[in-house]
Amino acid sequence: MSPRTARRIRVIGIWSLGPAVVLATAATYLLGTPASAAPARAGAAKAAPVLATGDSRSVSEPSVPSTVCATVPAQLTISGRTFSSSQESNPPDTSRIQQKLDSCTGSSGTVAVKLVTSGSANAFLSGPLTVHAGEVLLIDSGATLYGSRNPATYQVSGKPTCGTLAGSEGGCKALIQVSGANAGIEGVQNASGHQGTIDGRGDTAILGGSTTWWQLADQAKAQGLNQQNPRLVEADSSNDFTMYHVNLVDSPNFHVVYKGGNGFTAWGVRIKTPANARNTDGIDPSGATNVTIADSFIQDGDDGIAVKGGSAASNMTIRDDYFWGTHGISIGSETNGGVRNILFENDTLNGVDSSGITSSSDNGIRIKSSPSNGGVVTQVSYLNTCLSGMKAPIVLDTRYSGGSGSSIPSFTDIVINGVLAKSSSSSATSVLNGYNSSHPLGVTLENVRLDVSKSTAEYAQVQTYVSSLMPSGTGVTVTGISGSGSVPSCTFPGYPAL
Repeated sequence: MSPRTARRIRVIGIWSLGPAVVLATAATYLLGTPASAAPARAGAAKAAPVLATGDSRSVSEPSVPSTVCATVPAQLTISGRTFSSSQESNPPDTSRIQQKLDSCTGSSGTVAVKLVTSGSANAFLSGPLTVHAGEVLLIDSGATLYGSRNPATYQVSGKPTCGTLAGSEGGCKALIQVSGANAGIEGVQNASGHQGTIDGRGDTAILGGSTTWWQLADQAKAQGLNQQNPRLVEADSSNDFTMYHVNLVDSPNFHVVYKGGNGFTAWGVRIKTPANARNTDGIDPSGATNVTIADSFIQDGDDGIAVKGGSAASNMTIRDDYFWGTHGISIGSETNGGVRNILFENDTLNGVDSSGITSSSDNGIRIKSSPSNGGVVTQVSYLNTCLSGMKAPIVLDTRYSGGSGSSIPSFTDIVINGVLAKSSSSSATSVLNGYNSSHPLGVTLENVRLDVSKSTAEYAQVQTYVSSLMPSGTGVTVTGISGSGSVPSCTFPGYPAL
């Protein structure tokens, strides 16, 4: 970003902000900026923050494999997104697809198992599938893989019964489990921009009852229990995993979880699930390194992105993505393994989904943790972020959900440069909470223009340059700096056709 050009004057003075009293010494005031944006209030000089660089790989747009090892033609059509009772009880395509995936194991290079339409047949109905090393499950444009409604097909041995409520988690396998390096789940995009689809049918009744997967999640919240719902995609320790040009819709639980691997690229992924479908995170890189999520469209009922640090997480780039109705582009709540070098760049968020449903936890930029699972979060940069319809534009919270314990969160070198928020709730409030005076939040706010600038803050060392967000509170110091960049110009497109 090029430095902002402006005339400047030097200002010396004292401001009292309730508990926070700070001295502005030779602060920089940009003439012509809103009064709320300057002058910056200054404390002791701080070291310049370390900017995130993100994924250490050189990442470009993927391509589908040139070699198709096996083709699986569709044999089903569908009406109303359900099949016959016998088909629902015993999903007929599980063994057909898995047999091809198993037979292609060990092929030279990366190969595809391709699901294709056949005449009027365009649907596949399956229980859990395993994608092996060196394989890509490739879904042709116009074809849809539907997840089973029979909870027994997902059951994990020795765990709570899938499709029920329980005090612990882990009763269901994911619809697609990925293991091994150089694997992928991809779609074919046609000239009209339509691409292959995986439908988890979280809005349909669990077989044998009238309760949907999403209603089960709501019941779990009301009763303080855990819903046993399947995720759509889970990749464990799968290095160099790729998701490309695939639609993921209506997952019963998280859409994508990437755990413990080195190298994950998601590009052109379209996730579409309503904002009120509980616990349906978009993409969660967990304890992973070298991740890029780019040019994707994400709508769901929880975090759009949640970088989780239960074990060490590092070197991630989330750029040029669009979000609707989510809980934010987030880090946490697990940070106990440490989170470092995370770059969010050129991302656009709308607090309302494509059907007009407002997110129940309407956040934009978000880092969350607590003493129950806290750790060091450092070198995180949010650059050029566009927000519309937010209740909480910026949330940096070390006391999330009132968690208790001895794992104290520490957020440092957080840079937020370039934010425009419009159409915010009239009560919109940002949160900047460090844990205590020994673990203060360290954040730089540059070129931040919020249409509602209310905030709560404590134990925070804040550096500002052209910011309408000027926090105050116990243990809060605010320092004016000579910054660079500008407030982004923003557009807010509608969700694209699947």
